[in-house]
Amino acid sequence: MNGGSASSNLRAALSHCVQQVRSYDYHHYLCLLELPPSMRKAAFALRALNVETARAMDVASDPRIGLMRLVWWQEAIDKMFANKLIEHPTAQALSSVIAETKLSKIWLKRSVDARINDARREVTDMPKTIGELEKYAEDTVSTMLYLTLQAGGIKSTAADHAASHIGKASGILLLLKSLPYHASHNRHFSYIPTAIASKHGLIVKQGGGEERWVDSREGLCEAVYEMASVANAHLEKARKLTESVPPEALPVLLPAVPAQVLLDSLRKVQFDVFDSKLTRGVLGIPPLWYQLKLKWTSWRRKY
Repeated sequence: MNGGSASSNLRAALSHCVQQVRSYDYHHYLCLLELPPSMRKAAFALRALNVETARAMDVASDPRIGLMRLVWWQEAIDKMFANKLIEHPTAQALSSVIAETKLSKIWLKRSVDARINDARREVTDMPKTIGELEKYAEDTVSTMLYLTLQAGGIKSTAADHAASHIGKASGILLLLKSLPYHASHNRHFSYIPTAIASKHGLIVKQGGGEERWVDSREGLCEAVYEMASVANAHLEKARKLTESVPPEALPVLLPAVPAQVLLDSLRKVQFDVFDSKLTRGVLGIPPLWYQLKLKWTSWRRKY
């Protein structure tokens, strides 16, 4: 393959990544536009991988096909690090980033492994504690922030800690937002830990010790409030680290903004995830207002 053709293919692959993120992860797409141009290639390639793995089960006509797709990505990461050509635009863009930067293979594989484990989980096999949900959010969302920091050559313990908290908050809040979708696919409470569900009357014991889920809107709102409070605590911890985070890391941590917007939108509807207001605009607020919040936060060198 000549240099011109290779360069053209890479441009097309990167364009594909940008479009994927814009189409399926718009609130983070706007965050990535605030990054320095030198960091955008890696950030969009990583977010595009996240889109691919997050949607694998949803777009598959059969769960087994979705799982096969996730396993394919797991194997593709090994091939990327072995410098093998993969005929997939997101993989091609990511391969180029891997060749140019020092991305952690462990973090990349962990993000896919977490999706695979979640896909294999039975409908009745709920997370037992909020800690399990935090780990899932860390493995799927925080990893993308760690990798973006790595790709930008940013080495900072404070930035990593902030990224961990922001990822956990974002992951938990996005799972809450997705509860109506999962309800429509017979996985109504699939991401509400059983400890929280029991506490708020969403699970009751039947004869023989069997548990039954109860369809209680009030109980659900209370459970969502408790989970959202955990996410809020993570955002507060992340922001306490602001002064210790190097300036070049601040734009990478802007996903704290959409997490806060979603948290605020949940508050306005009293944590009723089925309220239609949450589906309006960007995470429940007008797109222009969201962009202004993001720009204002970025301009102030905050997250």
